[in-house]
Amino acid sequence: MIEANSRAYWRATIALCIGSFMIFANVYLTQPLLPTLSMQFGLSALEAGLTFTSTTLTLGISLLFYGVLSDVLGRRGIMTITLVSVVICGLILSFGVETYHELIALRAFQGLMLGGLPAIAIAYMNDEFTPRALGLAVGLYIGGNTLGGIGGRLIGGFVGEWLGWQGAFLVMTAVSFICVLAFIWLLPKSENFHPSPFKLGAMLGGLNRHLNDPLLLGAYLIGGLNFFIFINQYSYITFVLAAPPYNLPASLLGMLFLTYLAGTLGSAMSGKIADYMPRTRAMMLGISLHILGTLVTGFDTLITIIIGLMINSFGFFFCHSTLSSWVSRNAKLAKASASALYLVFYYLGASLGGFYLQPFWSLWGWSGVVIASLAVLLFTLSLSWRLELRNKCISALSH
Repeated sequence: MIEANSRAYWRATIALCIGSFMIFANVYLTQPLLPTLSMQFGLSALEAGLTFTSTTLTLGISLLFYGVLSDVLGRRGIMTITLVSVVICGLILSFGVETYHELIALRAFQGLMLGGLPAIAIAYMNDEFTPRALGLAVGLYIGGNTLGGIGGRLIGGFVGEWLGWQGAFLVMTAVSFICVLAFIWLLPKSENFHPSPFKLGAMLGGLNRHLNDPLLLGAYLIGGLNFFIFINQYSYITFVLAAPPYNLPASLLGMLFLTYLAGTLGSAMSGKIADYMPRTRAMMLGISLHILGTLVTGFDTLITIIIGLMINSFGFFFCHSTLSSWVSRNAKLAKASASALYLVFYYLGASLGGFYLQPFWSLWGWSGVVIASLAVLLFTLSLSWRLELRNKCISALSH
């Protein structure tokens, strides 16, 4: 097993962080370009957002497939093949798209390829790392998610304004190619993976067990609904800031996502803070911060919006990292499938949240988005409280 701070630990962790960076940079590339795409193709905010939500939807759907496949065939090979496929798809997006419908279809296909690493990475760590190393590595890996989100949006914003949206895809493809080479070179081979024979009945039974486990189902709902709100707040705020009185260009809208750096810090801190408080309370702390940040964005000045988004990002990723670790710890069997199922809820939330927020946006603008967000976040806060109570009951019964 890989011990914390060993050479193998850092090689594996850095490789997975690089892969994570690449995946999420590709996912979020179009988000600062939504107002540009809306104007170019004559689309509503919801229609323009499909360049993002079509990707997260197919990514989410693909996760169960990759999780189950990796339980049978192994982790490293599938992650490598899907990362290479992302690069190939990026080249097609750079040169082979003429209509908006083609763009949506290719982004949806790219989402299928992007699902390989997120579905498997934590399961790989669970196989290869000691428990102490796992907690630290998961926090850093989630930090790679946030850096990827920042990097993709900066590329989309700056390069998109300079070279157009297809130029942004081309630069992203070049960055992805370098990331794939580094990933292949750094990631150690699996030493502790034990394959399971593929049995459809066993697979469905495992998924059914996960969904009927209250500790896992609670985490799935909290993670999915939190992301349901968090990521779509960013989509709608770009339209707020692109319009008067702010009138921010795509490059500055891309810089808005530097607020994700607060999420990187939150992810990195989650593993250490979880050593001093129950994970359910860490979840509640993260959601409470997300609620606070959402309220702060309601004060319609640029500085308060940025501060609010920073608080949101810290709280959301603090909770997300805690939930990811919680699922891995509480899944008794088929851990890759359990982690993949969490991410299915997570990305389906990202895909559906825009449809939930759109009516509130149409009626009341950003104030409507804030109200709708608070309703969902208060619900996930109550779910995390119920999760703590249930966990205490289970612990008391076991003793």
